[in-house]
Amino acid sequence: MEYRIVDGGEHMQTADIVRLLRTTYWAEKRPAELIERSVRNSACYGVCAGEDETLVGFARVISDYATTYYLCDVVIDPAYRGRGLGKALVSHIESRPEYAGLRGFLITRDAHGLYRKFGYEVVNDRFMSKTNKGNDGTC
Repeated sequence: MEYRIVDGGEHMQTADIVRLLRTTYWAEKRPAELIERSVRNSACYGVCAGEDETLVGFARVISDYATTYYLCDVVIDPAYRGRGLGKALVSHIESRPEYAGLRGFLITRDAHGLYRKFGYEVVNDRFMSKTNKGNDGTC
């Protein structure tokens, strides 16, 4: 399967992001207006698949670009799961130079295995943290 990772919410349709987030347990009832505002105020990344470049994956990052970033709303369309797209999306984000040396955080109840591959450690049931080299660990 061919896919392409895109950077920037301006390259994605809000309706497609809403459609993807409606498939999640954490944002299934989030109003479209809030989703649109969150996209405008975050660094967004998408996975487009096929010749028609359908948006099949989405994630966003909130950061001060100095000490910390929060990885959130990572979702792959249920019809496209199990193909390595989530891993590719997170890998793309984690390789971005703007997050190098920053402490990363995320919350998940069921994807600990994916994020452990990128150096995140479970702090409690859902909260995961990653301390990158070069970060003095202060918040």
